Amino acid sequence: MENNQETINGYVDHIIYRNTDNGYTVLVLICDEEELTCVGTFSDIAEGENIEARGVFTDHPTYGRQFKVQSFEEKAPQDVVAIERYLGSGAIKGVGIALAARIVRRFKEDTFRIIEEEPERLAEIKGISDRKAMEIADQVNAKRDLRQAMIFLQQYGISTTLAVKIYNQYGQEVYGILQENPYRMADDIEGVGFRTADEIASRVGIRTDSDFRIRSGIQYALLQASGEGHTYLPMGELTGRASQLLGLEPEYIENHYMNLAMDRKIIMRQVDGVTQMYSSAFFYMEANTATMLKQLDVSYDVPDIEIEMRLRQIEKQTKMDLDEHQVEAVKEAVRNGLLIITGGPGTGKTTTINTIIRYFEMEGMDIFLAAPTGRAAKRMSETTGFEARTIHRMLELNGGMEGNAGFERNEQNPLETDVIIIDEMSMVDISLMYALLKAVVAGTRLILVGDVNQLPSVGPGSVLKDIIDSGMFHTVKLTKIFRQASTSDIIVNAHKINRGEPVSLDNKSMDFFFLKRYDADKIINVTLQLIKQKLPKFVGASEYDIQVLTPMRKGLLGVERLNTVLQMYLNPPDASKREKEYGSTLFREGDKVMQVKNNYQLEWEIRSKYGLMIDKGTGIFNGDMGIIEEINDFAEIMTISFDEGRMVEYPYKLLEELELAYAITIHKSQGSEYPAVVIPLLTGPRMLMNRNLLYTAVTRAKKCVTIVGNDETFQMMIENNAEQRRYSGLKDRLTEE
Repeated sequence: MENNQETINGYVDHIIYRNTDNGYTVLVLICDEEELTCVGTFSDIAEGENIEARGVFTDHPTYGRQFKVQSFEEKAPQDVVAIERYLGSGAIKGVGIALAARIVRRFKEDTFRIIEEEPERLAEIKGISDRKAMEIADQVNAKRDLRQAMIFLQQYGISTTLAVKIYNQYGQEVYGILQENPYRMADDIEGVGFRTADEIASRVGIRTDSDFRIRSGIQYALLQASGEGHTYLPMGELTGRASQLLGLEPEYIENHYMNLAMDRKIIMRQVDGVTQMYSSAFFYMEANTATMLKQLDVSYDVPDIEIEMRLRQIEKQTKMDLDEHQVEAVKEAVRNGLLIITGGPGTGKTTTINTIIRYFEMEGMDIFLAAPTGRAAKRMSETTGFEARTIHRMLELNGGMEGNAGFERNEQNPLETDVIIIDEMSMVDISLMYALLKAVVAGTRLILVGDVNQLPSVGPGSVLKDIIDSGMFHTVKLTKIFRQASTSDIIVNAHKINRGEPVSLDNKSMDFFFLKRYDADKIINVTLQLIKQKLPKFVGASEYDIQVLTPMRKGLLGVERLNTVLQMYLNPPDASKREKEYGSTLFREGDKVMQVKNNYQLEWEIRSKYGLMIDKGTGIFNGDMGIIEEINDFAEIMTISFDEGRMVEYPYKLLEELELAYAITIHKSQGSEYPAVVIPLLTGPRMLMNRNLLYTAVTRAKKCVTIVGNDETFQMMIENNAEQRRYSGLKDRLTEE
């Protein structure tokens, strides 16, 4: 591509299309009196401006010959024709064609010097007041400043898109910041992390042992740890990570802890001889979460006889027969402001929730139901018969940046209800829990329901586990497997796995199968046969509803390889299906995809079959799955249909947030339920291949589990009860005096 690069010069005649979010622009450039369509990412470019562009000529199948701009530089107009064209193009507000002609007629080639150095002289021209003269000069100078900043930033290898972001943030301060402390960008600018700032710093010539670099590196190491689920790191581990990241000896790192603590960038907490190193945000989230949970833990004096009378009425109406733990759960829900209910599949969590709902309904109370994901909320609605929403929708998400979601419901505008029941609590991370509690006032009953034996949340923290382990709140554990559930080998075997007991692999079951294979390619072949031929009829579902769950991202049976192979056979290339290559992923219309990070700003719409708007909102979240409906290269947009018919338009710059989802990791499947799951198992790291992971995978299936692979690995996972260590301090914050 680079070898074919060409350079062209011309002026912007008109702009055909501009995406204001990412700067993607289609424009017509006049080069040597020839019209040329150019496409690319441009800064604040306007009609009439002169540019020198570098790129390649391409032939678009629909739009014909185009020049694909890879980099460009704005040029000041040189002759009187170019100056007049630029001033009259609309680039300068308040200057039209006629006024531009009068300015250039008076000052000729000296026009720009006059505007920059003697702007008051513009008032000599009819139609220009002293104030207007200054406004024109300010606009011209601002564009000149932007142009110069672009040239300055691009010499350090900074892309046009990022350069615009940097200039918009700092303006004329950009020169000093880049030369003194480019690591500020990692704090101030979305999309600039430590590695980007470090790369720029090395080009600028910042020393590797610079104080700015070390402090930024320490904060980045904590940020990386939060991506692994930790809210803090022990001091020794943080030092080791930062030392490796920065390529410096540990003592260089440790010297900066106290300064960062004094600046309130990090919080250091001593617990049982270990120094917990927090980024400030996560420490205060945990500390405030602990305080708010305690505030909700109030008691209500309700006589046993009154509760039992209500329960008999409900059992008679619903023909439900509660066991002693379920009865205890209802009583605790009535008597306490905060209650945790935990139990595995088939232990009657849904029946318990339904009974609690009916009890409070009879009391005339308002009840809100919510779950962390759309799929989990939908399932909650189906099993209770009451409307359930995602926690984000209940809190009225109003859009915001990653990690900084804005919710309309908070301490100033709390949720107006008497009872809130949250299901699938194992998926709730510390950020979401903190946001939820801020919107719940004391006196509102909060009931948290979940399976503590599932994998912890994708986001940082171990909220459900820490709350239970603290022993500070009323907790009811449901353990009895009910008769109707005991006929399902999925449920029976899930409990065996959880207890570390052996599971029969004789395939005499109706819903739990193990197909022994010991070669990765054979495992993939069997997986394909199951998805394409066997399982759809068996469970009454489509190929797309059957989910492959795998322990790992990398490797012969990792997500990345499996998705490439499964895409080839489940959605092969077709002349009628458009494609888009992004990084190492090829997206194709009809592909099954998953969102892999929270995006609180993406807008979605639900329309009727006649195109009428039914609902709209913002926010697509980590784990949401959909189908690619359309790929539009001209507009650089991919349209995806998510659960519940939510349609979302993704600008190409956001495709990094999507992955193919024919196969997903078991971690990403939390809170979801599929008609059938296929689990390929061969080998993997012992720390990862554990009982907790296997249990979570098996409990994702509604009608059928098929494991394809090595039976010895399966048995090893059942025996391996070593969970990956997650550093979270909510339990410590709850038990502190």
